[in-house]
Amino acid sequence: MEDNKINKNDNEKPGKPSNFIREIIDRDLEQGKNNSRVHTRFPPEPNGWLHIGHAKSICLNYGLAQDYNGKFNLRFDDTNPLKEESSYVESIIKDVEWLGAKWEDRLFYASDYFEQLYEWAIKLIKEGKAYVDDLNAEEIREYRGTLTEPGKNSPFRDRSIEENLKLFEKMKNGDFPDGSKVLRAKIDMASGNINLRDPVMYRIKHAAHHRTGDKWCVYPSYDWAHGQSDSIEGITHSICTLEFEDHRPLYDWFLDQLEVHHPRQIEFARLNLNYTIMSKRKLLQLVQEKYVSGWDDPRMPTISGLRRRGYSPESIREFCERIGVAKRESVVDIALLEHTLREDLNKRAVRMMAVLRPLKVVIENYPEDKVEEFEAVNNPEDESAGTRTIVFTREIYIERDDFLEDPPRKFFRLAPGREVRLKHAYFITCNEAVKNDAGEITELRCSYDPESRGGSTPDGRRVKGTLHWVSAEHAVDAEVRLFDRLFDKEDPTEGGDFLKNINPDSLEILTGCKVEPGLKDAKSGEYYQFLRQGYFVADSEDSTPDHPVFNRSVGLRDTWARIQQKGAK
Repeated sequence: MEDNKINKNDNEKPGKPSNFIREIIDRDLEQGKNNSRVHTRFPPEPNGWLHIGHAKSICLNYGLAQDYNGKFNLRFDDTNPLKEESSYVESIIKDVEWLGAKWEDRLFYASDYFEQLYEWAIKLIKEGKAYVDDLNAEEIREYRGTLTEPGKNSPFRDRSIEENLKLFEKMKNGDFPDGSKVLRAKIDMASGNINLRDPVMYRIKHAAHHRTGDKWCVYPSYDWAHGQSDSIEGITHSICTLEFEDHRPLYDWFLDQLEVHHPRQIEFARLNLNYTIMSKRKLLQLVQEKYVSGWDDPRMPTISGLRRRGYSPESIREFCERIGVAKRESVVDIALLEHTLREDLNKRAVRMMAVLRPLKVVIENYPEDKVEEFEAVNNPEDESAGTRTIVFTREIYIERDDFLEDPPRKFFRLAPGREVRLKHAYFITCNEAVKNDAGEITELRCSYDPESRGGSTPDGRRVKGTLHWVSAEHAVDAEVRLFDRLFDKEDPTEGGDFLKNINPDSLEILTGCKVEPGLKDAKSGEYYQFLRQGYFVADSEDSTPDHPVFNRSVGLRDTWARIQQKGAK
C-alpha cells in the first residue's frame, strides 16, 4: 500500500473535539506505529440498505482519515451469497457518496481476496490449526458449551492434516452437500471466550455469488474474512462497533498465526435512536411485508429514506459530529436529529408559500382583471439566495384552518369582521363566509385596503395575524405527504412485537394542495420551507412537473430546543 505518513500536528484542527479513539491514534502516531500512517475503512455487508447507524460509522471513519491526512477505503464484506445482491451494493455506493465520503480508487470487496483467504486456510490446516468437521450446525452449537460451561472437542477434531487437506479441497470442488461439512479453526474448546471455541472458517454453499458467480462452493465466514481483509488493505485502525469486542481476540489469533500486518481494532458504541428500529432483519421485514413502500420510504431510518424525506448530507454529518463516540451504549433522542436538520435547512431552504388545505378567498373590491407582482425574499438567513416575484390577484387561497366563524379568544387569524395581513401583500377583512347546502364553508368574501400594500398602512394600525396565500389563477396543484414517526413507542420493541407499535398515523397524504408556480419544476435535493408549514422537498421518485409531490422533512416546532431550554433552567 502507498505510504501516507503524517505529522502528529496535522490533525490539530480548531474546534475538533477529542475522544478516546483520537487519543489512541495520537499515541500510535507518537510511537511511530504503522510508519505513522492512518488508514481507515467502512466495511458494509451488501445484505440490505444502509441506515443512520451506518452513517455514524461512515462519518467517523472518513472523518478520522481526513483529519489525520490519511486514507479511507470502502470495502464490501460480501461473504454470504445467500443474502447479498448487486442492488444492495449499488445503493450503498450511492449512500456513501451522498454523505460525502471519498474512497478515490480504493473500492474493494472481500471477494477480491477469496483466493488469498483460501490459501491462508490451507496454511492453517498444514500447521494443524484448522480441521474439517462433519458436525452439523445444531451439533456444533451443542458441543460449543455455554458461558458457564466449557465446550467439548468434536470427534473429527483430530483428523490428520492429509485428510483435512483432501476434504477441504473436495468441499471447494462441490463434492459435498450444503451443511455436511465445515472448516473450523483449532483453538480452545474450553476458552472463556466462546468465539475462540473452534470457530467456523468456511461453510459449503452451492450458491452463485454476485461477483464470482459459481466459481466457489465454499465461502469464508465473516470472522475469517474480516480481519484478514483489513490486513491485506493495510488498514491501521479497524473501527468497529461494540458487538465485535468479543471477536477481537479471534481476529488477533488469526492474524498472529498468519504473521501478517496487524491492524488495531477499536470498538465504539453503535448509534441507537428512540422511536427507531436499526435491525436490518426488522427493516427488511417492514419492506417485505409492505408496512412501508420500500427501503427508501421516507419513514425509514435508511440513508436513502432520509435523503428522500429531505435530509441534507450536511445535517447528518453534523448530527454524527454532535453525538460523538463513546464506549457505552446509550439511546439518542431523535429530536436532536430533527433539530440538526432544522438548523441546517433554516440556512439553506428557499421560503415559499404553499396552501395545503385550501379555502378560496374572493377580494370583492379588487379589480377582476388586475395582476400585481410583489418581491419576496427567498431566505432571510442568506442574502445570496436573492428574491423572487409572487403574483397577487382578486381570488386567492388561504389555509382552511386560518379561518374560524366563531374564533376563541387567542385566535388571531381570519374571522368575520376581522382584519389580517397577507404575507408580502395587503391587509384584508372578512365580510362573509359562503356556505353550501350542507353548511360547509366553500369560500370567503373579503375586502382589501389598497393603502396597505407591502403589509403596512399610512395610519400605522397593526394586525396580529399574518397569513400565507397563493393566487388562485396562478397556483399549481400538488400532492403533499406529511410524515410522522413510524413507531409510536420510544422503544419500538416494547412488548416483544415491534410491528404492533407501528404508528397508524405515520403518513398523511394531501391532494389538491395549492403551491406557488415556481414549485412546479422543483427537484429532489432542492430544499424549501413552506411558510408556517415546515421544511419540504420534492419526492425523488414520484414528483413530476405535471404532478408535483412534496415530502415534509420536518416541522417547524423544535422539540429539542425546548428540551435544552427546560434543562438549562
